[in-house]
Amino acid sequence: MDVIDSHHHFWRYSAEEYGWIPPEWPAVRHDFLPPDLHAVTRAAGVNGVVTVQARTTLAETRWLLELAAHDPLIRGVVGWVPLVDPDVDDVLDELIEHPKFRAARHVLQAEPDDAFMLRPDFHNGIRALTARGLAYDILIVERQLPPATALVDRHPDQIFIVDHLAKPRIAAGEIEPWAKHLREIARRPHVACKLSGLVTEADVRAWTPAQLHPYFDVALEAFGPDRLLFGSDWPVCLAGIDYAAWKTLVETWIAPLSADERAAILGGNARRLYRLA
Repeated sequence: MDVIDSHHHFWRYSAEEYGWIPPEWPAVRHDFLPPDLHAVTRAAGVNGVVTVQARTTLAETRWLLELAAHDPLIRGVVGWVPLVDPDVDDVLDELIEHPKFRAARHVLQAEPDDAFMLRPDFHNGIRALTARGLAYDILIVERQLPPATALVDRHPDQIFIVDHLAKPRIAAGEIEPWAKHLREIARRPHVACKLSGLVTEADVRAWTPAQLHPYFDVALEAFGPDRLLFGSDWPVCLAGIDYAAWKTLVETWIAPLSADERAAILGGNARRLYRLA
């Protein structure tokens, strides 16, 4: 089986540039580079990854593409792109010269205005992605699901992939209105979703698989096995779980599915939606 981790990061850590990593997560507060990833993926039986931006700079996007050019484990890169910039077409034309540039992401969860994604210039940026066959990763929190649904409705020919199940409020034990809104966005066939990032939405010291399982069940019901992607969110996941243990947990959840459905979630969907080689 071609197992592809659809969501992980690299960084050279500094407290200034990664201030969103709290002091209570010491396992995450240092460098994470390709040799570190090779060690954990090899042990977990993962043979491909999609590398996702962690900083809102073109310099980081170019750095990730340079890493990918020399590393066959990295099948694709989701980079930050200035989607609201009038010169976004020129930027994208530069980036698509790299064959592993497969998608863009903006940190919408950090925008003070939840309607940022509905701005005309943001829509222009999404149209530029569509024209080049690139996917868009939606990084939002639960309350932003309704405007995200309005966004995807404006772009029926664009592939959208929701990161981390839109970050439900697991630590608070809340499943609604997240479940209602996730089911609604999932009614759009051009929207998919990553099984990633759940442990860090729970209490990283006290979470249990049983606590997370209802959120997985909603995602599986909403998107089906043909629009769910396995992702580790490594190294962020290390705040509460190691790489191999997260993969094992996802495999346990999907064990009742057919072999073809399991293969789709563990790699086939990422390969298809990101158009990976």
